[in-house]
Amino acid sequence: MDRYRRLKAESIVETCAELSRRVAERFPETGLARVADELLAVSRRAAERAEEIGRPHWPLRLLAGLVVVLVLTAAGTMLAGVELTLKIGSFVELVQVIESSINDAILIGAALFFIFSAETRIKRHRALEALRELRSLAHVIDMHQLTKDPESLLNADRATLSSPKRAMTEHELNRYLDYCSEILSPLSKLAALYGQKFDDGIALSAVDQIESLTTGLSRKIWQKIMILEGSPP
Repeated sequence: MDRYRRLKAESIVETCAELSRRVAERFPETGLARVADELLAVSRRAAERAEEIGRPHWPLRLLAGLVVVLVLTAAGTMLAGVELTLKIGSFVELVQVIESSINDAILIGAALFFIFSAETRIKRHRALEALRELRSLAHVIDMHQLTKDPESLLNADRATLSSPKRAMTEHELNRYLDYCSEILSPLSKLAALYGQKFDDGIALSAVDQIESLTTGLSRKIWQKIMILEGSPP
Protein backbone atom coordinates (compact mmCIF):
# COMPACT_ATOMS: atom_id res chain seq x y z
CA MET A 1 0.00 0.00 0.00
CA ASP A 2 2.99 2.31 0.42
CA ARG A 3 3.15 2.94 -3.34
CA TYR A 4 -0.21 4.72 -3.11
CA ARG A 5 1.04 7.01 -0.35
CA ARG A 6 4.21 8.31 -1.98
CA LEU A 7 4.88 10.13 -5.21
CA LYS A 8 6.82 8.19 -7.83
CA ALA A 9 9.35 10.27 -9.73
CA GLU A 10 9.17 8.08 -12.83
CA SER A 11 5.39 8.54 -13.03
CA ILE A 12 5.77 12.33 -12.90
CA VAL A 13 8.39 12.17 -15.67
CA GLU A 14 6.07 10.01 -17.80
CA THR A 15 3.24 12.51 -17.30
CA CYS A 16 5.50 15.40 -18.34
CA ALA A 17 6.69 13.46 -21.42
CA GLU A 18 3.13 12.75 -22.53
CA LEU A 19 2.12 16.36 -21.93
CA SER A 20 5.10 17.58 -23.95
CA ARG A 21 4.05 15.38 -26.89
CA ARG A 22 0.44 16.56 -26.71
CA VAL A 23 1.40 20.24 -26.71
CA ALA A 24 3.88 19.75 -29.57
CA GLU A 25 1.28 17.94 -31.67
CA ARG A 26 -1.35 20.66 -31.29
CA PHE A 27 0.87 23.76 -31.04
CA PRO A 28 4.16 22.95 -32.79
CA GLU A 29 6.86 25.61 -33.06
CA THR A 30 5.31 27.68 -30.27
CA GLY A 31 6.73 29.02 -27.04
CA LEU A 32 4.35 26.83 -25.06
CA ALA A 33 5.74 23.70 -26.75
CA ARG A 34 9.26 24.74 -25.76
CA VAL A 35 8.08 25.36 -22.19
CA ALA A 36 6.58 21.85 -22.12
CA ASP A 37 9.93 20.46 -23.31
CA GLU A 38 11.68 22.41 -20.57
CA LEU A 39 9.24 21.00 -18.01
CA LEU A 40 10.17 17.50 -19.17
CA ALA A 41 13.88 18.25 -18.80
CA VAL A 42 13.31 19.77 -15.35
CA SER A 43 11.28 16.73 -14.25
CA ARG A 44 14.10 14.38 -15.22
CA ARG A 45 16.64 16.47 -13.32
CA ALA A 46 14.26 16.72 -10.36
CA ALA A 47 13.97 12.95 -10.11
CA GLU A 48 17.77 12.64 -9.89
CA ARG A 49 18.25 15.62 -7.59
CA ALA A 50 15.52 14.58 -5.16
CA GLU A 51 17.04 11.10 -4.93
CA GLU A 52 20.48 12.61 -4.33
CA ILE A 53 19.16 14.95 -1.62
CA GLY A 54 17.42 12.05 0.11
CA ARG A 55 20.59 9.93 0.33
CA PRO A 56 22.83 10.13 3.43
CA HIS A 57 25.95 12.28 3.11
CA TRP A 58 28.45 9.70 4.33
CA PRO A 59 31.63 11.85 4.33
CA LEU A 60 29.97 14.35 6.68
CA ARG A 61 28.60 11.56 8.87
CA LEU A 62 32.02 9.93 9.10
CA LEU A 63 33.53 13.30 10.00
CA ALA A 64 30.89 13.77 12.70
CA GLY A 65 31.66 10.32 14.11
CA LEU A 66 35.37 11.10 14.19
CA VAL A 67 34.70 14.37 16.01
CA VAL A 68 32.55 12.56 18.59
CA VAL A 69 35.39 10.13 19.27
CA LEU A 70 37.83 13.03 19.69
CA VAL A 71 35.40 14.85 21.98
CA LEU A 72 34.92 11.79 24.19
CA THR A 73 38.67 11.37 24.38
CA ALA A 74 39.13 15.03 25.32
CA ALA A 75 36.34 14.79 27.90
CA GLY A 76 38.03 11.80 29.51
CA THR A 77 41.29 13.73 29.69
CA MET A 78 39.54 16.71 31.31
CA LEU A 79 37.82 14.50 33.89
CA ALA A 80 41.16 12.97 34.76
CA GLY A 81 42.53 16.48 35.25
CA VAL A 82 39.66 17.39 37.56
CA GLU A 83 40.22 14.23 39.61
CA LEU A 84 43.92 15.02 39.90
CA THR A 85 43.13 18.56 41.06
CA LEU A 86 40.74 17.28 43.71
CA LYS A 87 43.56 15.18 45.13
CA ILE A 88 46.51 17.53 45.09
CA GLY A 89 45.34 21.04 44.17
CA SER A 90 43.80 24.01 45.95
CA PHE A 91 40.19 25.16 45.72
CA VAL A 92 41.16 28.06 43.41
CA GLU A 93 42.85 25.68 41.00
CA LEU A 94 39.74 23.48 41.05
CA VAL A 95 37.53 26.42 40.11
CA GLN A 96 39.86 27.33 37.28
CA VAL A 97 39.79 23.79 35.94
CA ILE A 98 35.98 23.67 36.10
CA GLU A 99 35.66 27.06 34.37
CA SER A 100 38.06 25.99 31.65
CA SER A 101 36.16 22.72 31.23
CA ILE A 102 32.84 24.57 30.86
CA ASN A 103 34.29 26.89 28.22
CA ASP A 104 35.75 23.94 26.36
CA ALA A 105 32.41 22.10 26.56
CA ILE A 106 30.58 25.11 25.09
CA LEU A 107 33.04 25.38 22.20
CA ILE A 108 32.94 21.64 21.57
CA GLY A 109 29.12 21.68 21.66
CA ALA A 110 29.03 24.51 19.12
CA ALA A 111 31.45 22.61 16.88
CA LEU A 112 29.36 19.44 17.15
CA PHE A 113 26.18 21.34 16.31
CA PHE A 114 27.84 22.91 13.27
CA ILE A 115 29.10 19.54 12.00
CA PHE A 116 25.89 17.61 12.64
CA SER A 117 23.76 20.35 11.03
CA ALA A 118 26.08 20.70 8.01
CA GLU A 119 24.36 17.86 6.15
CA THR A 120 20.93 19.42 6.68
CA ARG A 121 22.16 22.85 5.59
CA ILE A 122 23.76 21.46 2.42
CA LYS A 123 20.64 19.50 1.51
CA ARG A 124 18.43 22.49 2.28
CA HIS A 125 20.50 24.69 -0.02
CA ARG A 126 20.18 22.18 -2.85
CA ALA A 127 16.45 21.73 -2.31
CA LEU A 128 15.75 25.47 -2.18
CA GLU A 129 17.82 26.02 -5.33
CA ALA A 130 15.76 23.37 -7.15
CA LEU A 131 12.50 24.82 -5.82
CA ARG A 132 13.48 28.30 -7.03
CA GLU A 133 13.87 26.79 -10.50
CA LEU A 134 10.33 25.40 -10.33
CA ARG A 135 8.98 28.73 -9.12
CA SER A 136 10.63 30.56 -12.02
CA LEU A 137 9.18 28.07 -14.50
CA ALA A 138 5.70 28.65 -13.07
CA HIS A 139 6.05 32.37 -13.76
CA VAL A 140 7.31 31.64 -17.30
CA ILE A 141 4.14 29.61 -17.92
CA ASP A 142 2.06 32.48 -16.59
CA MET A 143 3.76 34.85 -19.04
CA HIS A 144 2.72 32.60 -21.95
CA GLN A 145 -0.95 32.84 -21.07
CA LEU A 146 -0.84 36.51 -20.09
CA THR A 147 -1.84 37.89 -23.49
CA LYS A 148 -4.34 35.10 -24.21
CA ASP A 149 -7.35 37.19 -23.25
CA PRO A 150 -10.72 35.67 -24.19
CA GLU A 151 -12.42 39.06 -23.98
CA SER A 152 -10.21 40.34 -26.81
CA LEU A 153 -11.09 37.32 -28.92
CA LEU A 154 -14.81 37.73 -28.29
CA ASN A 155 -14.59 41.47 -28.97
CA ALA A 156 -12.02 41.60 -31.77
CA ASP A 157 -13.55 44.77 -33.19
CA ARG A 158 -12.34 46.68 -30.12
CA ALA A 159 -8.65 45.90 -30.71
CA THR A 160 -6.18 48.77 -30.86
CA LEU A 161 -2.97 49.14 -32.84
CA SER A 162 -0.95 47.90 -29.84
CA SER A 163 -3.20 44.92 -29.11
CA PRO A 164 -1.53 41.49 -29.46
CA LYS A 165 -2.28 39.68 -32.68
CA ARG A 166 -5.01 37.05 -32.26
CA ALA A 167 -4.37 34.13 -34.61
CA MET A 168 -6.18 31.45 -32.59
CA THR A 169 -9.76 30.33 -32.91
CA GLU A 170 -11.93 30.07 -29.83
CA HIS A 171 -11.34 26.31 -29.65
CA GLU A 172 -7.58 26.69 -30.05
CA LEU A 173 -7.44 29.33 -27.35
CA ASN A 174 -9.43 27.07 -25.03
CA ARG A 175 -6.96 24.20 -25.59
CA TYR A 176 -3.98 26.53 -25.23
CA LEU A 177 -5.18 27.78 -21.85
CA ASP A 178 -6.01 24.25 -20.77
CA TYR A 179 -2.46 23.15 -21.58
CA CYS A 180 -1.08 26.07 -19.57
CA SER A 181 -3.07 24.86 -16.58
CA GLU A 182 -1.95 21.26 -17.13
CA ILE A 183 1.73 22.25 -17.28
CA LEU A 184 1.40 23.99 -13.91
CA SER A 185 0.13 20.84 -12.20
CA PRO A 186 3.32 18.71 -12.50
CA LEU A 187 5.35 21.63 -11.11
CA SER A 188 3.63 21.35 -7.74
CA LYS A 189 4.12 17.56 -7.80
CA LEU A 190 7.83 17.97 -8.52
CA ALA A 191 8.07 20.38 -5.58
CA ALA A 192 6.29 17.83 -3.37
CA LEU A 193 8.82 15.23 -4.52
CA TYR A 194 11.62 17.24 -2.90
CA GLY A 195 9.59 17.55 0.29
CA GLN A 196 9.00 13.80 0.28
CA LYS A 197 12.72 13.07 0.06
CA PHE A 198 13.86 15.77 2.49
CA ASP A 199 11.87 16.40 5.67
CA ASP A 200 12.99 19.94 6.54
CA GLY A 201 10.70 22.69 7.80
CA ILE A 202 12.15 25.47 5.62
CA ALA A 203 12.12 23.29 2.49
CA LEU A 204 8.57 22.09 3.19
CA SER A 205 7.45 25.71 3.58
CA ALA A 206 8.91 26.49 0.14
CA VAL A 207 7.08 23.45 -1.27
CA ASP A 208 3.79 24.76 0.13
CA GLN A 209 4.48 28.18 -1.40
CA ILE A 210 4.93 26.64 -4.86
CA GLU A 211 1.71 24.68 -4.40
CA SER A 212 -0.13 27.92 -3.54
CA LEU A 213 1.51 29.72 -6.49
CA THR A 214 0.59 27.09 -9.09
CA THR A 215 -2.94 26.77 -7.68
CA GLY A 216 -3.45 30.52 -7.89
CA LEU A 217 -2.10 30.73 -11.45
CA SER A 218 -4.20 27.77 -12.54
CA ARG A 219 -7.31 29.36 -11.02
CA LYS A 220 -6.63 32.52 -13.01
CA ILE A 221 -6.31 30.49 -16.22
CA TRP A 222 -9.55 28.62 -15.56
CA GLN A 223 -11.38 31.90 -15.14
CA LYS A 224 -10.43 32.66 -18.74
CA ILE A 225 -11.56 29.20 -19.84
CA MET A 226 -14.92 29.68 -18.11
CA ILE A 227 -15.38 32.98 -19.99
CA LEU A 228 -14.74 31.17 -23.27
CA GLU A 229 -17.06 28.29 -22.47
CA GLY A 230 -19.75 30.68 -21.35
CA SER A 231 -19.63 32.72 -24.54
CA PRO A 232 -22.43 32.29 -27.11
CA PRO A 233 -21.62 29.90 -30.03
